[in-house]
Amino acid sequence: MKKNKYPIIAKEGWLYIIIILFISTYLTLINSSISVLFWIISIFIIQFFRDPKRKISDKKNVIVSGADGRVIAINETFDPYQKKKSIKVSVFMNVFNVHSNKAPIDGIILKKIYFPGKFLNAALSKASLENERCAIIIQSKNNSKRIITCVQIAGLVARRILCYKETGDELTRGERYGFIKFGSRVDLYLPLNTSIKVQLGQKVKNGESIIAEFI
Repeated sequence: MKKNKYPIIAKEGWLYIIIILFISTYLTLINSSISVLFWIISIFIIQFFRDPKRKISDKKNVIVSGADGRVIAINETFDPYQKKKSIKVSVFMNVFNVHSNKAPIDGIILKKIYFPGKFLNAALSKASLENERCAIIIQSKNNSKRIITCVQIAGLVARRILCYKETGDELTRGERYGFIKFGSRVDLYLPLNTSIKVQLGQKVKNGESIIAEFI
């Protein structure tokens, strides 16, 4: 099993946590009753930016989840990034899920595409094509004919998508490659002959849960 290495509290949240803890502590010291509310907010922000270690399967040909959350869509559709028919698997992240994003497969990024857009509820199907999003097209390291698309999508609250990789960069399955602040969903567009291993409504974990398997 592969193990990822990074802080248990995501670096993207450190500034928010420092600010809210400072305010909470200050209000407590001046004996303000409103400090209770700010300590509750502090706990919420800390849990939002948690980023626990995950065990990554060494099994060949598997595709792992790029996000924590619930599977809200599994359907054959058109991949607008590769311009071909694919199977789309969508994972929706609510505010209580881990929001770091992990690489679904070992491979190389053929293309990175960013689209500014709306901030609709990410659970809506039209959010895939209308919301702010960042897509990376990944070619499998083990088979150059196996190419998938992984799309970070902002949501109703999310206002910033972070993708730390660029075209030409290599990815290791389960590697942390991005973060969506206060949001939302990740879509995977997979080859039509892929064997899907999840069901609608199923809860999955980033980098750990097996979404599908190449055939």
